[in-house]
Amino acid sequence: MITLTKSPKNNLIINVISIAIPLAVAGLLSLPSKLPLGDWTKILPHLIGIINSTTALSLIIALIAVKKNNIEGHRKAMGAAVLQGAVFLVLYILYHVANESTKFGGEGLIKGIYLFLLSSHIILSIGVVRLVLMALYHALAGDINAHKKTVKWAYPIWLYVSVSGVIVYLMISPYYV
Repeated sequence: MITLTKSPKNNLIINVISIAIPLAVAGLLSLPSKLPLGDWTKILPHLIGIINSTTALSLIIALIAVKKNNIEGHRKAMGAAVLQGAVFLVLYILYHVANESTKFGGEGLIKGIYLFLLSSHIILSIGVVRLVLMALYHALAGDINAHKKTVKWAYPIWLYVSVSGVIVYLMISPYYV
């Protein structure tokens, strides 16, 4: 298992990564033209939907494990969730640098629900990066009290982001070309 030492340098690294990831994603999404990565990228939204589903499942498994005092099971499930989050990020960027954003075709109330879920999903996904990194950092540094304090915020937000990502995907998937 990886262990870390708490230090101002490590805090700075987390802060930089927490800012760099959303800025890099925003920058890549706003490229003036899309990169010609090929038609294979059209399957990525479906893979991303699966990854959001399995991330939510990993988070739930991790919660059950820690409630049963199964720390090793908790570590494994959270490790899977962190890995899935990293894969999600790579696939999300690959899809959006190669493809135009898909427009939601629904109207009326369903469009309002979709836009609420999408906007809350995006806003919270930006903020949860730092929370997840801090929770992971505290756990790897062995500061379980700080880990628990951070997880009180990180866990429900991350679970919401994962589940809302699945719902947003299911709502927009009929409009993928």
